[in-house]
Amino acid sequence: MNIKVFIQSLEALHKPLADLYQTASVLPWIPPDMLPQAFQELYNTSKMVQLATEELYQQNEELKETQNLLETERQNYQDLFEFAPDSYLVTNTEGIIQNANITTAKLLNISKQFLIGKSIINFVCLEERQHFRKELNELYHVDRAKELVMRLQESHGEYFDAALTVTVLRNQQAQATYLLWLLRKICDRQQTELQSAENYSDFIQNRPIYKHAKGETIPLNTSVIWYVCRGWVKLSTFSESGEEILLGLAKTQMVFGSSLTSLSIYQAIALSDVELVPIYVSEIAVTPALSYILLPKLNQRLQQTESFLVISKKQLVEDRLHYLLELLKQEVGESIEGGTRLSVRFTHEDIASACGTTRVTITRLLGKLQQQGLITFDSKKHIILNNLKSN
Repeated sequence: MNIKVFIQSLEALHKPLADLYQTASVLPWIPPDMLPQAFQELYNTSKMVQLATEELYQQNEELKETQNLLETERQNYQDLFEFAPDSYLVTNTEGIIQNANITTAKLLNISKQFLIGKSIINFVCLEERQHFRKELNELYHVDRAKELVMRLQESHGEYFDAALTVTVLRNQQAQATYLLWLLRKICDRQQTELQSAENYSDFIQNRPIYKHAKGETIPLNTSVIWYVCRGWVKLSTFSESGEEILLGLAKTQMVFGSSLTSLSIYQAIALSDVELVPIYVSEIAVTPALSYILLPKLNQRLQQTESFLVISKKQLVEDRLHYLLELLKQEVGESIEGGTRLSVRFTHEDIASACGTTRVTITRLLGKLQQQGLITFDSKKHIILNNLKSN
């Protein structure tokens, strides 16, 4: 029943009761103690109900006003989401699209009504879907936004490279409930960044930073070239017998990535805590300025790779070790009193893989150099070179 009608009905009931009670109270021939007790209670109850109903009516009006304000606010945020210049969408934890704005529909060349209910992976190219699923599984274990680089396909249309920023929305029990997505075409974002960046350091600062602890394996993607902001990364492959082969060291302001090699097995491990930023291969193709910036970095990696190749050409293991230590002195050496300290701690296995020999042989040769006073070790097992000469 409408609350206004209910109040009117109560008032219509209460008035006769009030008149009857008033009449009974003033008639001189009716003693007060003769008024039925039930009649008095009925009158009092009617009065209380009327007051309570009026208060309920006032609360109902305030509630409707609050609902109107909330609906206006909700519509305001819905409009901000719907007409945002960037592509936003919401999926459940399985990647099924629950909501998407107009920009997303235009980006994927599909009507919004047909977009809802589809899996986001349907728009990822077939070759990258396995990698996409792996990234999503890892996402549930972190509490920060993650940026993925994927090749997407418009509905019945062309492929394009996209940067997908995704974060997990959790409930009070810390359980994942929804995934929030931001999609951008890489070429569009790259043009914006280059216009606003005065130099390369500014350009790097506009990108997400990925941190890896010492010893972690860094995930590689053929769509991404990693730029080292801080730390050291060991690059290696494996021989047919399963032995690791050291290929190079990526230090600050150097780049690496699986797209820079033709090796089928390529591994990157953090030798220290590292900070990396992604540069997308597709960006380089459409941005000549970025190609110009990266050319010296690529040349630096090429020269280092050639230096490591020289090691394998030396016949004697002693000569390989001497040459490697001289190379490491140039790459990671820091001057201290009495010699040069290698700032990165290399295990005997690392040195053996670079020299193409066994760990036992390297342990024996390092012991020999230590006895000769050519090398020492600090408290953290870092090698210190004491006027070492290559043969």
